[in-house]
Amino acid sequence: MENKPHTWETPFENTLASLAENHLLRGLTSTDSGANTSIIQNGKKMLSFGGNNYLGLASHPKLMAASIDAIQTWGVGAGASRLISGNSRLYETLETEIARLKLCEAAVVFPSGYTANVGTLSTLIGEGDLVLFDRLNHASLLDGVRLSKGKLRVYRHKDIKQLESLLFKRPANQKAWIVTDGIFSMDGDIAPLPEIVSLAKQYDAVVYLDDAHATGVLGKEGRGTSEYFSIHSDRIIQMGTFSKALGSFGGFIAGSNTLIQYLINKARSLIYTTALPPAVLAASYAALQLIQEEEGVALRKKLWANTDQLRHALTDLGFDIGDSATPIIPLRVNDTNLALTFSNLLFEAGIAIPAIRPPTVPKGQSRLRMTVMATHTQAEIAYLIQTLKEIGCLSKII
Repeated sequence: MENKPHTWETPFENTLASLAENHLLRGLTSTDSGANTSIIQNGKKMLSFGGNNYLGLASHPKLMAASIDAIQTWGVGAGASRLISGNSRLYETLETEIARLKLCEAAVVFPSGYTANVGTLSTLIGEGDLVLFDRLNHASLLDGVRLSKGKLRVYRHKDIKQLESLLFKRPANQKAWIVTDGIFSMDGDIAPLPEIVSLAKQYDAVVYLDDAHATGVLGKEGRGTSEYFSIHSDRIIQMGTFSKALGSFGGFIAGSNTLIQYLINKARSLIYTTALPPAVLAASYAALQLIQEEEGVALRKKLWANTDQLRHALTDLGFDIGDSATPIIPLRVNDTNLALTFSNLLFEAGIAIPAIRPPTVPKGQSRLRMTVMATHTQAEIAYLIQTLKEIGCLSKII
């Protein structure tokens, strides 16, 4: 057989072949519906238990109406970066509301959660600064730290003793940053923020808190991890997104006036990116208002009731869900091929739950990442539980 000629794409082809061989090759699935409890994928109607639309706001009438009104008033696109002419009044209104929600002096909106983390961390962390980083933090946090000139030290997941040891050993003149998720996106557990902030005060460190999955979910008012633990500290820089529980798009940083002005002048992912569309800003503002109203409180109550129902059922059935304490519930199967098989069997049963594999999670920790929505019905959750039980027994996982 004639050998295939070598081209500049050959290394890519070899890598793709290796990924496929190890059950790590990814692809895109066509979705022909909005983000609801039911979606249409590859022409098939599916129950969705795999997104981040925790409160069901992505298709909420109030957010949709706000977007439509904004388009009619402002048009479709911003037309420029924020520092040129794209900084509409909608930005200012939204950032004022973010600061009010997060109990901070000011806030600034980035184009996405990824650009917020990458832009902020790479801007704030100075050369030689010590960066203490939870092992299970989101990839965007790691990318931001790597773009800085700081010295990265990874500590074991939520290991406060190791974190203190690293702080204790640092030189007295070295600035220290503690970087952590609020809710960890693949495990669904919550960072030990009281202990982290206590160490930050004791050792003069700054805490960078990624509250992407906690904003709108944790706390009575949906303020996030700080409210959940009743903590208010000027040592915490709060990051959040609109693309999870708030149902829209974009990221933000909340903190002091000085911090926000510094980012506006120095954060490259903010300065050199076109501003968000007016419709997105308007929807985000509507979401912030809604989560603090009676409807938002009721949605959070329903979200936690659904979460508790599913988590307790899976535990009773003998599934390994780790230390999940939130609407993110990992069903750990560890073997990559088994995770894919389980996900495919669920798809055949009309349930969409993705298989999460390395490098998103550590090697040997593949799982199904399930997420609950406030708008899931009791019948939908009951069907999921029964289907998981049947497949789990068939696959000898339980």
